[in-house]
Amino acid sequence: MSLIERTAAELLALQASGTASAAEVTDAFLAAIREREPTLKAFTLVDEESARKQAAAVDARRKAGQPLGKLAGVPVAVKDVLCTRGVRTTCSSKILE
Repeated sequence: MSLIERTAAELLALQASGTASAAEVTDAFLAAIREREPTLKAFTLVDEESARKQAAAVDARRKAGQPLGKLAGVPVAVKDVLCTRGVRTTCSSKILE
């Protein structure tokens, strides 16, 4: 079973056991998005750079034994109607660009 087919709980368990890193999980999801997005057109923006930086930070904190949030290392998509610091919010409307 590929990483993108796993539940959040399974992804967290794989990371906790060292079987997969947050970076590997993130890369798997980003690859799936790149492959499918031309057909699906589900995303307004995919911030690959930020996703990779956050995954690396989670891996570094895990390696250092620092506390992590309950879903640290699980990729999420944020709907374009929610304001996110440093990311343009358009509600997928050309008028709000």
